[in-house]
Amino acid sequence: MPFPAFGLLCLRHALCAVLVGAAATALASPGTPWPAEVDAALARARLPREALSVYVADAQDARAPVRLSYRAQEPVNPASVMKLVTTYAALDQLGPAYTWKTPVYIDGVVQGGSLKGDVYIQGQGDPTLVMERLWLMLRRLQGQGIQVIVGDIVLDRTAFDVPEHDPARFDGEPLRPYNAAPDALLLNFKSVSMGFAPDAAAGVARIQYDPPLAGVQRQGSVPLAAPGAECGDWRASLRAELSDPSRAGFQGVYPAACGERVWPVAFADPPGFAARAVEGMWREMGGKLTGSVRQGKVPAGLRPLFITTSPTLAEVVRDVNKFSNNVMAQHVFLTLALQKNGVATFDGAREVLRQWWQGRWGDVPMPVADNGAGLSREARISAQALGRMLQTAWTSPVMPELVASLPIVGVDGTLRRSKSRAGTAHLKTGSLRDVMAVAGYVHGASGRRYVLVAMVNHAAAAAARPALDALIDWTARDQ
Repeated sequence: MPFPAFGLLCLRHALCAVLVGAAATALASPGTPWPAEVDAALARARLPREALSVYVADAQDARAPVRLSYRAQEPVNPASVMKLVTTYAALDQLGPAYTWKTPVYIDGVVQGGSLKGDVYIQGQGDPTLVMERLWLMLRRLQGQGIQVIVGDIVLDRTAFDVPEHDPARFDGEPLRPYNAAPDALLLNFKSVSMGFAPDAAAGVARIQYDPPLAGVQRQGSVPLAAPGAECGDWRASLRAELSDPSRAGFQGVYPAACGERVWPVAFADPPGFAARAVEGMWREMGGKLTGSVRQGKVPAGLRPLFITTSPTLAEVVRDVNKFSNNVMAQHVFLTLALQKNGVATFDGAREVLRQWWQGRWGDVPMPVADNGAGLSREARISAQALGRMLQTAWTSPVMPELVASLPIVGVDGTLRRSKSRAGTAHLKTGSLRDVMAVAGYVHGASGRRYVLVAMVNHAAAAAARPALDALIDWTARDQ
């Protein structure tokens, strides 16, 4: 849009004064020559330069000339780089110390170790209720003198109002944990971890399933492959049969050369996972249940017996960004709506994000966030818009928490195998079919810090990693 209109709108937003200066500088700047090493890497990958959108600018001084800008105003699919928008918005609005609560209620009388009545577990969006924390919750229930429940365990999941989800819809991989859907009572990401441990003397690999699921027949071992067999594609060699939610079986073998391995798999019946996990864990802990585990709503006026509390948002954001956890990101996104409206919907979360974005960056085109995780074909943001957001984030009170959540190049998270010089950048990665992206902060040799956003949208995007590595190294070499 014309620059004067942008300037007039920004008069209503205090933070926009910086953005106006940055926009004016960018328009006036002659630009930096395109890095030859990036062009060479693109050529080797057979990618045209037009597949790439780039924005490189000073993180500390938004008025400084933009170092590199190419197709930076073009909205493109960012893949998981969209998590930067979600996590910064949450840190800024909820605060790094925000926690999720999961109240547990009883409706009945406890006598002699038995509860004559029902237990209610009210999910409120905690994305960290993994197996260990479920065990602690049920252990705390037993600590209240309850070993036998003469009634039901009722799961209240009404805090999230999200549409039914087909885990195969996105990419035809329903058993991949990254396709799990958000749930107000999300337990262990609706996934089972299968651990394989070779027992050479017995000629088998023992299998451990976590968490234990009620009503599921589990094969306890699988034969070892012939001596000398290489590890290779060990998952394929198992010939797993996991599409039936009532049983888990294997028709193949396990190579002893693999040692101990863990295979996380999304449960074949996601809506039924929580009930099976709660009942299975309760019985595994020696508890008895005369009724069933079912869906329901906490009766009005009932007071919690106790409340479990999640790790802080700062810790959750670290898991979201370091390891690109999609369902956790969606929970963080939905929590924006839950805190404002009392119930979480995707439309509500998008509206909260819209108000937040417009209140800080005025007329800077806002992202199309979709589900907030980047696991989407519809999500869009421009490199410049994301870069502007990252510049603001650098000067914000929550900058330390955001930056610490990003993978370190060549060190950890999704960038531990990066070929860029180790430790030179904190960057969020993103990859989908036809998309490869990085965005975050690069530490220059001069001591300056730079915002870097680079997104590739092309059928051959998977080959773009060396070009992105070259761009990271070029940004770091600023002397």
